[in-house]
Amino acid sequence: MRILVLGGTVFLGKAVAGEAVRRGHEVVCGARGVSGAVAEGARLVAVDRNAPDGLEPLFGFGAEAVVDVATMSVGWVREALRVFGRAAHWTFVSSCSVYADHLTPGSSVTLPPLEDDPGAPVSPDRYGSVKVASENAVRDERESSALVVRAGLISGPGDTSDRFGYWPNRLARGGRVAVPDAPDQAAQHVDVRDLAAWVVDAAEQRITGTYDGVGPPNPLSFTLGEIAGAVAPQGTELVRVPVEVLRRHGVNPWSGPNSLPLWLPDSHRALMFRDPGPALAAGLRTRPTADTALDSLHHERELGVDRARRAGITAEVEAELLTDLG
Repeated sequence: MRILVLGGTVFLGKAVAGEAVRRGHEVVCGARGVSGAVAEGARLVAVDRNAPDGLEPLFGFGAEAVVDVATMSVGWVREALRVFGRAAHWTFVSSCSVYADHLTPGSSVTLPPLEDDPGAPVSPDRYGSVKVASENAVRDERESSALVVRAGLISGPGDTSDRFGYWPNRLARGGRVAVPDAPDQAAQHVDVRDLAAWVVDAAEQRITGTYDGVGPPNPLSFTLGEIAGAVAPQGTELVRVPVEVLRRHGVNPWSGPNSLPLWLPDSHRALMFRDPGPALAAGLRTRPTADTALDSLHHERELGVDRARRAGITAEVEAELLTDLG
């Protein structure tokens, strides 16, 4: 099968291309080519989706399946649908950020759709609303032949967000490890290789519909315990730090500087508590968290364990937290 990946040079797009090549498909990745190399065996065609007729270099490929990982541009999505609309199957990678309510488990209400506005400030709600508009564009054109994947937290090799990788890296060092005292909060992720395999399955099997592309939710304490069991040396101690202590030291939830990943603010307690049942029934298969942790640690070491991070706390902040506890 001829598969076109719009993107394909980083993380999920690259994993999809690599999985498709492994199965013997002919894969072309349409991207600028500045974010990284395509998977071995795939072919890069340089395109600029911001330019008029920016997809023109791909016109002769004759894609039978298209995978679009467009981030925040409804215009990109509509133009791709116009140009490659004859493909037999279409996958659009969306996000669980489309949901308006991250506090109530199971809420399915989505944000209002928004069109592109390059000058508008980027925010989680704006990101989600543009994804909603992009989903609508796909359904309007490809209702009976499209898969819309609302991805949750994607983990595994290739991730540079630090929202999962921080924990294997830190726990592998051992000692007393500061963790948020929120043991019952849900934590949910999906390994990038599992999500990529399902996307390729969908192209091969013509799977359609809208799904939350997530793995099973587990209590945060269980998830951190699985990671520790896979990578932590004997004698490692997970020390629960009360929320008030974290806040006193300026530690933030989820991501960004001076944060503890996987810990959620009260307003987003159900962010990682989406139902994986429909996706699992449609063929998504997920590996154990321990396996993802081991491979994420290998990736962390390739990147450099002491690099500047997009999420996590420094050793100095962690020492202050533990000292505060006595």
